[in-house]
Amino acid sequence: MTFTYGQVDIRNVATYTVADAARYLTIPRRTLGSWLHGRAYPTAGGTKYFEPLISLPDLDSSQLSFTNLVEAHVLRVIRQDHKVRLDKVRTALDYVEQKFGVPHPLARVQFQTDGVDLFVESVGKLINASRDGQLAMQKTLQHLLERIEWDEEGLAQRLFPLIQVQKADAPRVLVIDPRISFGRPVVINTGIPADVIIDRFRAGEDMESLADDYGFSRQQLEEVLRYELTLSKAA
Repeated sequence: MTFTYGQVDIRNVATYTVADAARYLTIPRRTLGSWLHGRAYPTAGGTKYFEPLISLPDLDSSQLSFTNLVEAHVLRVIRQDHKVRLDKVRTALDYVEQKFGVPHPLARVQFQTDGVDLFVESVGKLINASRDGQLAMQKTLQHLLERIEWDEEGLAQRLFPLIQVQKADAPRVLVIDPRISFGRPVVINTGIPADVIIDRFRAGEDMESLADDYGFSRQQLEEVLRYELTLSKAA
């Protein structure tokens, strides 16, 4: 199954609204919006501006591409778990992008193999992070990157979403693939959207019936319900 439609790589097509992307990644919508558009902030010397962390595919649209979704997945831990300031993240990203010489380095396999060390080292210098702090960030980033599948060219092709960053070793039950179901989260190896299953559960069908209908184990079904219910709370 190819990612190209004509001459266009569908991974770089504006597909996800900010609301949907925030829900799929369980990131606050306002937070994701600041990563996409930057944000003004007051200082003693006047108002300053954080540059965006993610470059959208269409300047006339606020929608994200699948590549942007992967970038936000990686940025989530840097901002939410390690509280690194936006301007410091932007500086570190510029450094990594310059080293690789490619756009969107967070969505490339080089970031997993080489970029994490570059990024963590750069952030550490910018914020005077302790060695222990840098190691903690490095470990969490590596866990997140393990939830990404890469193609032969080293580009992200599938994302296995998480509810909580701290549980990066959770089973891979759901996948986001831009080639399947318009990039919505689906159950692995089935193509069945998670929201279809949760709709049936909300309509009153019990877990045993759903597991039998779809051929799921109870663990698979529980993971799907847990994920989709979490998305609903974040909406």
